[in-house]
Amino acid sequence: MPEADSRKLIQQALELGINFLDTANVYSDGHSEEIVGRAIKDFAKRDDIVLATKVFSRMRPGANGAGLSRKVILSEIDHSLRRLGTEYIDLYQIHRWDDSTPIEETLDALNDVVRAGKARYIGASSMFAWQFTKAVYTSGEGGLLWVCLMFRVPWSSSGAPGAPTALAFGRSFIVPGSW
Repeated sequence: MPEADSRKLIQQALELGINFLDTANVYSDGHSEEIVGRAIKDFAKRDDIVLATKVFSRMRPGANGAGLSRKVILSEIDHSLRRLGTEYIDLYQIHRWDDSTPIEETLDALNDVVRAGKARYIGASSMFAWQFTKAVYTSGEGGLLWVCLMFRVPWSSSGAPGAPTALAFGRSFIVPGSW
């Protein structure tokens, strides 16, 4: 979608009271974050917006161009902040499970992102309930501020399949209307 059309949709959403904007570093090779960032600057007060983005997918060639290693997370948070034109992200989500990186390494890097003030909360998107459970258990009681679990499955008559897992941990969840 051209930027002008995207901006009109974002402006209309903001005018209607929507304040949660979610993107990802990989959407349109980072251009989605740039568009969202410019729209927030032009149409909203940053403090009135809940801004979410995600990390995982390939952004550049090479071993450190994708995934959830410490190196990738610490690099990609800075790229996302620059593209979004903001000093912090409200909800920084791991976009997928990374079988190549120990979850402990991922969680440690995310914890450092939160402690550095670059993100307020962390979440997880598009993973199985057992993976989210493992991440929450690994992070421990006093660990990370897991706030959200987003499932990449449409809502059905039986509800959100991962909702019981999120609720069991006292977490919120996002179920997109359609993908």
